[in-house]
Amino acid sequence: MLTSLKVWNFALIEEVKIEFDEGLNILTGETGAGKSILIDALGAVLGSRLTVSAIRTNCEWLKVEAVFDIAGQDELIKMLSDQMIEAEDNLLILIRQVSKTGKNSILANGSHITLTLLRSISKYLMDIHGQNENLALLREENRFRLVDGSNADIRALYVDYMSQYRCWQELLKKKQELENAAKNYDERLDMLRWQEKEITDAELKEGEDEALEADIHRLSHAEKIAQYVQEAYMYLDEEPGGTSLSILSALAKVRHALESLSRYDDGLENARNLIETAITELQEAAYEVRDYGESMDADPARLDQMQQRLDTIDRLRHKYGATVAEILAHQKKIQAELTSIENYDTDLASLDKEIETAATRVAAAADNLSLQRKKAAKKLTAEIVKQIHSLGMKEADFHIDVTSGSDYTPTGKDQIRILFSANPGESAQALEQVASGGELSRIALAIKAVSAASDDAAPSMVFDEIDTGIGGQTARMVAERIALVADKKQVLCITHLPQIACMADVHLYIHKETKNGRTMTFIDRLSEVSRVNEIARMASGNDITAAALDNAREMVDNAKIKKDMLLRKKEK
Repeated sequence: MLTSLKVWNFALIEEVKIEFDEGLNILTGETGAGKSILIDALGAVLGSRLTVSAIRTNCEWLKVEAVFDIAGQDELIKMLSDQMIEAEDNLLILIRQVSKTGKNSILANGSHITLTLLRSISKYLMDIHGQNENLALLREENRFRLVDGSNADIRALYVDYMSQYRCWQELLKKKQELENAAKNYDERLDMLRWQEKEITDAELKEGEDEALEADIHRLSHAEKIAQYVQEAYMYLDEEPGGTSLSILSALAKVRHALESLSRYDDGLENARNLIETAITELQEAAYEVRDYGESMDADPARLDQMQQRLDTIDRLRHKYGATVAEILAHQKKIQAELTSIENYDTDLASLDKEIETAATRVAAAADNLSLQRKKAAKKLTAEIVKQIHSLGMKEADFHIDVTSGSDYTPTGKDQIRILFSANPGESAQALEQVASGGELSRIALAIKAVSAASDDAAPSMVFDEIDTGIGGQTARMVAERIALVADKKQVLCITHLPQIACMADVHLYIHKETKNGRTMTFIDRLSEVSRVNEIARMASGNDITAAALDNAREMVDNAKIKKDMLLRKKEK
């Protein structure tokens, strides 16, 4: 809901701030005071066309700020989150500013946004009735919301239809992808078969590349390895006839000395045992070093053979993967694709059967949806016509027309039109083509009086021009229906009629004054006493008498009683 509106340098408005509440917010004032300017400013911050001509004379810029409480509007909050716009404390602050140079700036909670995004956001915030370009019921998606939202059975049928429709669309997409891929199958088959043969002919074994690289590295340094092996063995175990003392020879002498010592004292028995263990382990190490040296194969022909094998693997790694394991995994993908291509005709025939079955289900779901929509539209039409007739259009012809076609869309196979004729004898035509601004506003009111409790349209509404050409009993009926709608939605209503104004939950008075040779618009939130005075002015003109004041008080008191009666009746 709209909580506040600030306007700077907009037409006659220098600076003004308005606080709004839930329920019915009435705006009144003398003709030319600037009521329509406020609606224009509100429309501008919601994405309406805005030019530099709206900037107040002798000012360089204009700015409009609207604050909305969007608690519970999960779809809108998600849209904002997707655009990286956080709604802290469930508040959305929209700001639009235009300078004389033509620079246009739009902010949503401090983030710059495009005019297109602003218009998308505004659909969730407010319907402005009386300006055809903003009238929500003229948008096709809202006609579906009106009909579908009127019946829980339709909503369930729509969920089923969308499930079947998505499944069908996915299958059609899959078929299209399959057919597109088939256009290149001949060329693709030749390439895949060649790749599969190349990998198969290489007779790769997983881990082979790593083992080859290790062997090549070792054999490439065979001479150095042999040198280090010989040196290590020489230090471990003296060769027969050698002149140097090896580690094992030295330890043997130590062992002999300790064995001799033990005949006189066993204090070094542990040391002797450690020496014995060391000799045994070092002897094993010496054997291992010796055997390694004897196993070394420095055959250049074998090294060349291994290098050639690794070159073959490297060529495959460059094409198909960084390791033999990845090359083999790629080969499996090739084989799977080959199988898929070779089974194309079979797969396509199977897919066609699935599509046929899915299409049958979509058609059945769409038929069920259409049937219920037509029933709901008929019921809605009857209820809305009653409201329209009571709002002063007794001869009006109105009906919601649901027609079924052969094409399936995300909304089903239906088209929904609202047809209207204000005059007897004239055939009903599309509402947007024949209804005036005032008629559109009253039709919107009639629709909202029927659907406000069940629809999921914007939580705030503006009614402008709704009292055009009405008075007396019709004005009273309009007032009652606005009050009913305001029980479920926040309503902002500009009116010249006291019958409507007396229903207000909040009454705002708009007036203009001339100061220092300049005209400025001001807005006052009226107290109960001031409100009675304003309603008396609306009913009797500027010459307010005691009788006019008494009449105004009576109108306000009766309005409160009537609102209570209407709401109690509605609850029943």
